[in-house]
Amino acid sequence: MEHGQPSRTALATAYARAYHQMADEPRLFTDPLAVRILGVEESVIAERNAAPSDAPADNADWSRRRRLFLAARARFAEETVAAAVAAGTRQVVIVGAGLDTFAYRNPFPEVRVFEVDHPDTQAWKRWRLEDSEIPIPESVTFVPVDFETRTLAEGLAAAGFDREKSAVFVWLGVIMYLTREAILSTLEYIAGQAHPSQVVFDYISPGRTESDRAEMAARAERVRAVGEPWLSYFTPEEMAEVLRTTGFAEVRDATALDILADLTGRARISKPGNQPRMVHATN
Repeated sequence: MEHGQPSRTALATAYARAYHQMADEPRLFTDPLAVRILGVEESVIAERNAAPSDAPADNADWSRRRRLFLAARARFAEETVAAAVAAGTRQVVIVGAGLDTFAYRNPFPEVRVFEVDHPDTQAWKRWRLEDSEIPIPESVTFVPVDFETRTLAEGLAAAGFDREKSAVFVWLGVIMYLTREAILSTLEYIAGQAHPSQVVFDYISPGRTESDRAEMAARAERVRAVGEPWLSYFTPEEMAEVLRTTGFAEVRDATALDILADLTGRARISKPGNQPRMVHATN
């Protein structure tokens, strides 16, 4: 991302989440603040969703499939949070929060939400919250972290996060933009949280076939061209080893289509291929 500017990928995700509220039925994920926080007309949201920066020019259905995955991963994460809260967890950390609105419609007033993001993106979000007249609950703590100069551990410690209590970490749409070293150190930090603690995140695979790898290379080039290149890919086998060595005892790793099928109770809605993957891991 450019210094002084919000993340373009965070903005693209926010537009997709908002358009899901407008266009998709049945809706996989309901977010009554998704449109409001953007502060633009619905026609602008529709236009932006029609041509996201990493969309292939020859795939009219790509935007819809991407949008459904983003909705599904948000719902999957929030259902994980709800289950953890029911079991006694009272801390939620959203890493790379972007324009995520969970903290402002949080149904658990006893739960403290730590929003971690780059200072520029976070300043932009706070302006959007004020401009949209969305109240900031007392349960929200903003944690500005530029990962080039400060670690997640340092940022959370300064914000009053309690390492001796369990937590849920939500880490969506982030790790592909980080180096493997940064990913491993963050996972080690999360695994070192008091038991039981959990993390939900997504990642991308380089692909197993020549066709998959070519498609992924083309998408990577489109993302690189807007200034936010992908730095890390993992096969499912590599990710399983990473999670084992960083300290996670229970792991679920599923494809986007698996998650969608679980949420809808229906057959797969798209063709197989090199899909994004979702992980839910517990220390």
